Amino acid sequence: MDIVDSETRSRMMSGIQSKNTKPEMAVRRYLHGQGFRYRLHVRKLPGSPDLVLPKYRVVIFVHGCFWHQHAGCRFATQPASNTERWKTKFQNNLERDAKNLAALQTTGWRVIVVWECELKREPDDRLQRLAREIT
Repeated sequence: MDIVDSETRSRMMSGIQSKNTKPEMAVRRYLHGQGFRYRLHVRKLPGSPDLVLPKYRVVIFVHGCFWHQHAGCRFATQPASNTERWKTKFQNNLERDAKNLAALQTTGWRVIVVWECELKREPDDRLQRLAREIT
């Protein structure tokens, strides 16, 4: 059972951003500071990647562990109420992510996924690794 009423939960869920999240902004600030230049949320590419680095033919997705159900992550929880709806939602998200990844790779893009928990757990290490992965 949910700990808040449905009206409160609805308001909370509607406030969740899909773009310009804290993890995404941390990645953007770091990469820009390292001299990388990128485009944001390119809608012409499958999945509208969070960052696109055309010079390196790399796209970066900054995924939230909850919404993209990061395997083995403590943040990838399943809500206790309305479980069937959430199972379907998460399954659709995973299928969409896999389809977009395959389409990008087929057209010659390298895809890097940065998980929210990586930036919480080891931000400096993950961002340095990301810069190495790009080049």
